[in-house]
Amino acid sequence: MRNTLMTLIAMGLGAALAVPAWAEDKPVNISPDTPSVTVPTQSGPVEIKRIQDSDHQITGEWARTSRACPPFCIQPISPAEGVTTIGELELIEFLQNPDVVVVDSRTPDWFENGTIPGAVSIPYTQIYDRLGELGCQIDFDGWDCAEAKTVALFCNGLWCGQSPTAIRRMIAAGYPAERIHYYRGGMQSWRVLGLTVTGE
Repeated sequence: MRNTLMTLIAMGLGAALAVPAWAEDKPVNISPDTPSVTVPTQSGPVEIKRIQDSDHQITGEWARTSRACPPFCIQPISPAEGVTTIGELELIEFLQNPDVVVVDSRTPDWFENGTIPGAVSIPYTQIYDRLGELGCQIDFDGWDCAEAKTVALFCNGLWCGQSPTAIRRMIAAGYPAERIHYYRGGMQSWRVLGLTVTGE
């Protein structure tokens, strides 16, 4: 009796975990009505879509769940008061908006090994000196960011402090917090969703 019960439980779990037949032929869209989007990049338009292989899994560095803290500590939902935290759909909208700058705030080695299409590289270590690229003007007292652009910053993921550090430095320099958006999931979440990566 016990063996029969265990067999039935195992069969039930297997059936619950199996991919339904109706789902196997379905495309893997970004959202129900959006299979892909095309965004401008410095090297021409790039189509952002999800990997269509429903068995695909991330591996290597991006599959790691634990890193030493410090320095790789879990980041807060918002790195500073007034900053808006966003997800993938909002970031994709920003990538299509010419009035928004999406900033990869990681160090150049990370950027060169793969980034989100359309993102510009401004490492967190250089953000203060490069605020002019984001609409700020230098004056006698430092930066005047009254005409600053709307920006979205990201780094490696929930455990990465590079974009939160950049955001705090921007605000300290006078950048309006309400014009800053933080994609907290970063490259790890982007890859978990199987979204297009350039520069690999």
